[in-house]
Parts: sequence; structure tokens; C-alpha cells
Amino acid sequence: MSLFPATAAAKSAGRRAPRTAARPVRRGQRAAYGFIAPLGIGFGVFYFWPMIQTFYFSFTEFGPFGGHTWTGTDNYARVLRDVTVWQALGNTLIYCGIGLVALPLAIVVAALLNRRGLRGVAVYRALYFVPFVTLPVAVGLVWNWLYNGDFGLLNEILGWFGVDRHYWVSDPSTAVLAIGAVMVWSTTGYYLIIFMAGIKSIPRDYYEAAELDGAGPVRRFFTITLPLLSPTLFFASVICMIQSLQTFDLIFIMMGEKNPAVGETQSVVGLFYTWAFIENAQGAAAALAFLLMLLIAGLTYLQFRLQRKWVHYG
Repeated sequence: MSLFPATAAAKSAGRRAPRTAARPVRRGQRAAYGFIAPLGIGFGVFYFWPMIQTFYFSFTEFGPFGGHTWTGTDNYARVLRDVTVWQALGNTLIYCGIGLVALPLAIVVAALLNRRGLRGVAVYRALYFVPFVTLPVAVGLVWNWLYNGDFGLLNEILGWFGVDRHYWVSDPSTAVLAIGAVMVWSTTGYYLIIFMAGIKSIPRDYYEAAELDGAGPVRRFFTITLPLLSPTLFFASVICMIQSLQTFDLIFIMMGEKNPAVGETQSVVGLFYTWAFIENAQGAAAALAFLLMLLIAGLTYLQFRLQRKWVHYG
């Protein structure tokens, strides 16, 4: 018998406590795994497994009647030697750079719409957001009419100022910029919603203190809004870059198949579509798609590395 029964009881209770406490934790872990299981299964079936298949097919060549044979790295060699690939990559990077223009535009508009006492903010927000939820097919058809060189509205307006008519989408020198302008117009509303939410999360005390110190609207924007909005801006820049590198449908609708500027405006995804579904070169298309995935992953990693220098959390 122990001389100190209370102490012995406490020690025995202490030894039993971790075992009883571990049971709820394990049950909670199983419940958590159960909740994320549908998403994990969907990711594995619809994303991870197709990625593995694409990587495998990039080393094969498909026959005209189905079936495939192993060709090694021939498809990657073709991709790296093909001039159209590098031209499409250059166009894609240009689209990516033009697409990023939507971010500063959205920030400025979001700051203007977050002013105190402004009425009809919900209406303005909806009007800016409508182009983003509109189908790219409808957007492309409408802008094709606006850009039309014979009866387009843009040429009619420029004609009032003595500017000659121009075939904006058919001219290789202006087709990329014309498509890029539509991209900016259609995506600005999406980033506007994100930046408005980010600005609303900034405490009003900072702005009130700056007003007491005599800071004007412009100074408050650059010293308070932009630094505290940097995490939101970082998120939007990553999303914008990924979407711009994958652009296809808007270009396909606006350019068509017989446009003389198709080659000068084709993106990497557009070239993938041509190889896979028109030229029946699925192996080379798979290699091109896998290299595009590596490019997106590399640029995203670079953004995450650089965000340490300009993103301010808290």
C-alpha cells in the first residue's frame, strides 16, 4: 500500500488520461478524412489521373484508326523544334501581360466604389461583373461586330474624328491587342469584386487616422489601401496569370478558321487543339500540354517566391 494514496491515484489517473483523450482526436480525424474524401477522390479521378495519362501519351504516337505506339522523346523534340510553338508561346505571354492590366484597373475602380456616401454601388458592381459571367462565345460575337472593318461601331466612332477604317481583328499588327483588350474588358469585373471585398476588410481606423494627419485620398490610397491589399492582389495576380496562359475560347471565336491573322494570334492551347483534333497528332499535343503545365507551375512558383518581397500580411 502506498503511503500517499492521493498521489498514487493522481499518477494512475494521469496515465489513463492520454488514452481517453486520444479517442475523440482519432474520431475527429476520421470525420475530417470523411469530409475531404469526396473532394480528394474527385481530384484524383478528374485531375491527377488525366495528368498521368497525358504524361504517358506524350511519349507515344496515335494511329489513324486508334491505338498508340511508344516513340520516346520524339514528341518533345518536335515541340521544341517547331516554330509555331514558339510563336504561340510568345502570343500567350503577350496575352498574359495584357491580362494583368485588368488588375490595376479593378483596384482603381474598387477604391472609387468604396467611397463613403456613394449611392448605387450594387448597380455599378453588377454592371462590371456582367461581362465576366457572359459566355465567351457571346462576348466574341459582339466584339467581332464592334471590330468589323466595314460596319463596326468602333470604326464609325473613329470616323467622326477623321480616322480611316481598320480591320482590327484581321490585321496581324492589331489582332493580338484587340483580343487582349476584350480579355481585359471581360475580366475586370471579376477582380473588381475581389478587390472590393479586400478593401472592405481594411479597418476604417487607419483611414480616419490618416485624415486627421492631413493625408488626402491619393496618399491614403498608396500608403494604406495598396499595402494592406497586397495579399488580395497576390491572389488575383496568380489567378489572372493562370487564366491568361490557358486562354482559348475567346480567341477561337473572334478569329475563326479563315482569318488571315490566325497564325499570329494563336495561343498554346489553340495550337494544342489544332494538333489534337484537326491534325490527329495527339502525342505531340500531349507533350505540348504537359510542357504548358510545367510552365504554369514554374511561373506560379516564381510568384510565390517573389511575394515575400512585396506582400504584407497583417
